[in-house]
Amino acid sequence: MRIVVWTVLLALMAPVIDQWGDQRGGAVLAQERVTLRSDVLLYGDNTEFRNPFREGETIFGAAARVFVEAELGPRASLSLGAFGNQRFGSDQAFDLARPVIALTVRARRSSFVFGTLPALAVDGPTGPDRGGTHALLPPLQRETLAFDRPYEAGMQWDYLSDRLRHSLWIDWQRVNTAEHRERFDGGVNAEVTLTGHVALPLQLHIVHEGGQLFNTGPVDDSAATALGVMIHGRTRRAGRLSLEVYGAAARWVPDRQQPELDRSGPGFFARGAIEHNGWRGHLIVWRGRHFIKAEGDPNYQSLRRNGSPYGGTRDYAEAGIAKRVRLSPGAVIEVSGRFHRTERYYEYSYRVLSVVAVGWKLR
Repeated sequence: MRIVVWTVLLALMAPVIDQWGDQRGGAVLAQERVTLRSDVLLYGDNTEFRNPFREGETIFGAAARVFVEAELGPRASLSLGAFGNQRFGSDQAFDLARPVIALTVRARRSSFVFGTLPALAVDGPTGPDRGGTHALLPPLQRETLAFDRPYEAGMQWDYLSDRLRHSLWIDWQRVNTAEHRERFDGGVNAEVTLTGHVALPLQLHIVHEGGQLFNTGPVDDSAATALGVMIHGRTRRAGRLSLEVYGAAARWVPDRQQPELDRSGPGFFARGAIEHNGWRGHLIVWRGRHFIKAEGDPNYQSLRRNGSPYGGTRDYAEAGIAKRVRLSPGAVIEVSGRFHRTERYYEYSYRVLSVVAVGWKLR
C-alpha cells in the first residue's frame, strides 16, 4: 500500500513541478522577498456523549505556527519556523512542539507543498461537520483531528479549475522504531463540476501502520471511499441551498496475520444545508453496516467503545447550526451547536473556534 500511495502522489504532482521548472529562470538571492507569518487556531469543543460508540470530551486550546516565508522565485517559497499546540489547563507549556519546514511550489491553477502541511484556512467551509483538516466526510475522518492533530507533515497538492477541484495529500505521522510501527495517512478530496448546479464529489482516505525495520505490533490497514452527487443553488431569500448524497464503502484490516478479523461494509451519507449571511444550518442522515474506519467519527462506526463489532445496521443523524463572523480579512470566529441521535441515544455538542492568519513584510 505504501508503494501505491507514493507512486500515485509523485505521478500527480509531476505537472506542477514541470510548470515550475520551465519558468524558474535564474533567481538572484538578493531579490528574494521575506515575510514573517503566523497562523493561529483557537478552539473550544465540547461533546456531551455517553453512548456505546463515542465518549464525550472537552477539547480546549490553541495551535499556532510562526514562520518566515522567503520567496525563491515567482513560483516557489521556503517556510522556516515553529509550531506549538497548547491545551488550556495543561501542566506543559506546549503539549506538542514541532518545526515548520516547507517548500511551496505554485503554478497557475495549483500548489504543491513538501514538508509541513498548511494550517486551516481563514476562508475554509462554515460548519463543524466540515471542519476537519481536509474537510472529509466525518465517517472517513473525524473533524476533531483539527484540534487533536493540528500539525501534519508530508506532501500535498491542491488544484482548482472551472471543472475540477482536488486536494491530494500524504501525512507521515510516525516513523518505524523498536517501540512501534510507522504510521501514515493519505487521501483525496475532489469534486468535478458538471453544470452550474451539479457536481460529483469523490473522497478517499487511507490509514496504514507497518514498516520493515522493526516488527513491533501488527501491520494494519484502513481505507474508505465515498462517491456522490451534490446539487446546489441560490435564492434571494434563503441564500445558498445544497443537497449531497454519497455511497460509501470501508475496509478495516486490524491485523494482516489474522484475516478473520477483517471487516468490510457499505454506508449511505446524505447532507442538506442552507447558508445565508454567515449562518449555516445542516441536517445529516447516515446508515452503515460493518463500516469501520480508522480516524473516522465513532458515531458513524460499526465498532463499540469496548472494541467489539456492531453486527446490525448503524443509524446516525444530526442537526446543527453555525454562525461565522469575519473580524478582518485575516480573522474569523465561528460558533456552532449540534443535536445528535446515535441509535436510541439523544445528545448534544457545541463549539467555538477562531482562525487567524497574519503577515508582516520584512524585506
